[in-house]
Amino acid sequence: MKIQFIHSFEKIAGMENLLEAWEEFARGKRDRRDVREFSLHLMDNLFSLHNNLINHTYLHGEYQAFNICDPKPRNIHKATVRDRILHRAIHRVLYPFFDKTFIADSFSCRVGKGTHAALNRFRLFAYTASKNHTKTCWILKCDIRKFFSNIDHEIIVRILANYISDKNLFNLLREIIGSFSSSRPGVGLPLGNLTSQLLVNIYMNEFDQFVKHRLKAKHYIRYADDFVIFSDDRLWLEIALSSIDRFLEDELHLTLHPRKVSIKTLASGVDFLGWVHFPDHRVLRTSTRKRMMRRINEHPQSETTASYKGLLGHGNAYKLKEKILDTCP
Repeated sequence: MKIQFIHSFEKIAGMENLLEAWEEFARGKRDRRDVREFSLHLMDNLFSLHNNLINHTYLHGEYQAFNICDPKPRNIHKATVRDRILHRAIHRVLYPFFDKTFIADSFSCRVGKGTHAALNRFRLFAYTASKNHTKTCWILKCDIRKFFSNIDHEIIVRILANYISDKNLFNLLREIIGSFSSSRPGVGLPLGNLTSQLLVNIYMNEFDQFVKHRLKAKHYIRYADDFVIFSDDRLWLEIALSSIDRFLEDELHLTLHPRKVSIKTLASGVDFLGWVHFPDHRVLRTSTRKRMMRRINEHPQSETTASYKGLLGHGNAYKLKEKILDTCP
C-alpha cells in the first residue's frame, strides 16, 4: 500500500491557508483587472470560498480560453481568480507530500529542479553511460502526443485514491479534475491550472516508477512529456521502447508521438530541451536560435536580452552572445 496523505481537508479549506494562497497568487498580478476586482472585497470573497468548501457546496467555475505560441500554438484555459486561489491553496498542501514520492530525475514543475538541472543531469548521464566517452552511448528520446489533453480523468482519480483517504479532499479534487475536458468528456487537464502541473506529475510518476523499477533503467530523465534513456546497448533500448509504448497505452491511455521517437548516438547529436547535445558540448537548437533572434529584434529591451543571455549560459553559444550584444542598443 502506498503512503497516505495525512493532512485533512480542513487544512486546505482553512482561512489561514486561503489567505496565504491569495498572497502567493496575487504577487505580480495586482494590477490585472480581475485580480483588482477580487481584492476590492477580499475578505468577503475568501470567506465565501471558505464557507463553500466547509459546507461542501463548492463548484468550479468556467474557463476563459485563449491561444499562445510558446513556441508552438497552445490552447490555454484560464480559471477565475476565485478558483485559481483554491488551486494554489491545494497545491501549497499537496505538493510537499507528493514531491517526496517522485523520482529524483523528474524535473518539470518541481522546486529545485527545472530545465537547467535537467540539462546538467543529461550531461552527467551521458558521461556515465558512455564510460567517460570511451564507449558508444545510445539515447532513446520520446515525446508523448498531446500530453495534457489526453490525461484520463478516471485514471488520475484512481491514482489519487491510493494516496488520499480523506473523502472531502478526494471529492474536491474530483470536482477540479472534472471541471475541464478537452477533445471528449472525461479526458484532459487545462494547461492554465497550477493543480494541473502537480496532477500530471502524479500521473506520470506511475510511468517513472515503471521505467526505474520494472525496466531497471539506470539513466532516465523526464521533463513533462519529454524523456530520454541512456544505454550502451541499442537492442535493449529497442526492447524497452516496445514495453514503454505498451505501458503508456494500456495503463495511462497515452501514446508516443511517432515523429518524435528516436534512438541515436550521442556523437550524432541528440535534441533535448531546446539544445542539441554532443559528447563534449551542446548547441542551441536551430528553431530556438531563430525564435530568440526574432524576439530580440522585435523587443530589444534589456529584460529580453538578459533572459536569453541566461539561457545561452547553459551551453556553447559564445558567437550568439556576441551577436546579441551587437544587436542590442
